Amino acid sequence: MPPQDGRPGYVRFLDSSIGDNGRIYMGEVYCDSAADDIQRIQIRETIKSHLQKEETLFRRGIKCLSLFFIDEVAKYRDLSGNGETVGYGKIFEEEYAAAIAERVAHPTTDDAYDPSYLNYLRRDDAHAVHSGYFSVDKKGNAVESKAEKKSEREDGIGINDDDARRGYDLILRDKERLLSFDEPVRFIFSHSALREGWDNPNIFQICTLKESGSETSKRQEVGRGMRLAVDQDGNRQDAALLGPDEVHRVNLLTVIASESYETFVRDLQTDISKSLRERPKKVEMNLFSGRDVVLDGETVSFTEEESKRIYKTLYKGDLIDDDDKPTAEFRKAVEDGTFVEYFVVKLPEGIADTAHAKAVEALVRSVYDAHALDGMIGRAQEKISENTLTDNFAKREFKELWARINRKHAYTVSFSDDELRRKSIERINGDLRVSRLQYTLTVGGQKSQATRDEVQGGSSFGRTQTETRDVDAGTSSVGVTYDLVGEVAQAAAITRRSAAAILAGIDANVFGLYRVNPEEFIKKAAALIVSEKATMVVEHISYHEIDDAYDEAIFTERMPDNASKAYEAKKNIQRFVFPDSDGERRFAEDMDAAAEVAVYAKLPRTFQIPTPVGNYAPDWAIAFKEGSVRHVFFIAETKGTMDTMELSGVENAKIACAKKLFNEMSTGDVRYHNVATYEDLLEVMGRMS
Repeated sequence: MPPQDGRPGYVRFLDSSIGDNGRIYMGEVYCDSAADDIQRIQIRETIKSHLQKEETLFRRGIKCLSLFFIDEVAKYRDLSGNGETVGYGKIFEEEYAAAIAERVAHPTTDDAYDPSYLNYLRRDDAHAVHSGYFSVDKKGNAVESKAEKKSEREDGIGINDDDARRGYDLILRDKERLLSFDEPVRFIFSHSALREGWDNPNIFQICTLKESGSETSKRQEVGRGMRLAVDQDGNRQDAALLGPDEVHRVNLLTVIASESYETFVRDLQTDISKSLRERPKKVEMNLFSGRDVVLDGETVSFTEEESKRIYKTLYKGDLIDDDDKPTAEFRKAVEDGTFVEYFVVKLPEGIADTAHAKAVEALVRSVYDAHALDGMIGRAQEKISENTLTDNFAKREFKELWARINRKHAYTVSFSDDELRRKSIERINGDLRVSRLQYTLTVGGQKSQATRDEVQGGSSFGRTQTETRDVDAGTSSVGVTYDLVGEVAQAAAITRRSAAAILAGIDANVFGLYRVNPEEFIKKAAALIVSEKATMVVEHISYHEIDDAYDEAIFTERMPDNASKAYEAKKNIQRFVFPDSDGERRFAEDMDAAAEVAVYAKLPRTFQIPTPVGNYAPDWAIAFKEGSVRHVFFIAETKGTMDTMELSGVENAKIACAKKLFNEMSTGDVRYHNVATYEDLLEVMGRMS
């Protein structure tokens, strides 16, 4: 799904356990242990920001609170029933203890005059200063918010667990105690999808420890910390008390986000901009004309003349008043569900249908309901329901081509394990490099006063500082272990014995890079082994046909994408070609214009050639007119370049295997080559024997 309406694009998987309910959003990384390091850094930076803010507020008599949004209860507290702190909670206690030890070891001059804040820090241990607030079911068990509406749950934390009960009561029911210095809890962990509407006036830091922001908008998250703070006597820290400048300095919310600064600011401003969207204040003729309303995928619009007649009909029917406002009669008709049935017969000829009547209802309702047009405004993308086979599919030339290429193949390859190990060791010693884990800390702030234009234009925030730091050993994830031999063997598709021999044979200083960045070491070492294997197997590979073939149905199995990518072709066997690049589109256009081309097919991704370095799916199958070129049947790969130096070792190996299959072993008079343009194809065919 591409980006749309300010929301990031995503890939959706059938397995809902992947990512966010089966979705991985643009810019996210799934199953990357580096995410654990980032979350530890977020917790560390939240504690650091909290302590800096807290010291100032403490001397003003204001208790400082920080809120962590998490996406799973189990990542904070053990759900087995004993209530043990795990995951985020454990990391927090480690980082908090380290931060307090550092602060206490370096007292300030203020501490010498007034040691009360230092004593406040020393008073409570790391376990006492944090607690969790989560939804509870009828039995008092903490549950994931998505399951709140289920009548019973057996797998939560019992409210009989002391920590869970105290946290729930303190945060939900005893807010005044939470704001007291006598209460040790200052850090709160809460479910990111919580819908209870809980907030607290003294939230000064919000940290988003979650993999995706799709469930809760940035504005909703930030809104938890937008109330004016109160001191120990209940005095609200507003402009009347502090003055116009000081009120902004005291009531400053810091957000430690789980994405880049640019992404967070963009999404927050988009959310704010949507909430500020101007809705019409009156039912006037221009409310209808020039607007597209999308209902169930159908776009409904009105001409200027139709808009005039609709306006008059609404007025004469007492559905709008003299001030052009919807009347009580209109609202009642909407509530009763009778407006559409009543108004459809009042519409002008040509648009007297239910869709147009629903559009009128939504547009009029938008005057008093800000959400009446949610998801309806804008022109829906044209969709192509099917990509049918054309008469080209039945042409003799394509039938003959298909009969030559639809057979499936298997391969055998034989080479020395010792040779692969030796070459892999040499390659890894010479080429393996890994990057030191780093993170960038970006600090920015929203203007104290921002106009609508600044928010909508994305300029209501300003960046103040950027710093890049190494992820040191103290930051790295606790308890992350790797089966180094097994993971290299799996990634490189070799035996554990070969993987162990290669790893044992590389230089000690190269092997030491594993400690610097384990995941990148595994990934790059395996890639170098695969590259060496690729160059070796091409020399020794042999293909043979098996008793199986591709069915013609593979061309119509997959539904096409949206029409913005479609090219309506002339000589393709299907109506549309969905090119993967501009180069592919030009290639198709050139084939349509070429007199020597009889028919062609954009091969589906399910048409694959097996190779030792992964299955390979060529792009095109082309049949030329007999007598016009030397080779009538051709398989082409449009890579955008013919320079092998610009292609990876694996890509070159796959192309070499395809060449060996079609150009050396096949008896079907089919030739194969990778090309960049149609002109390249003609040149290659002229050179091939």
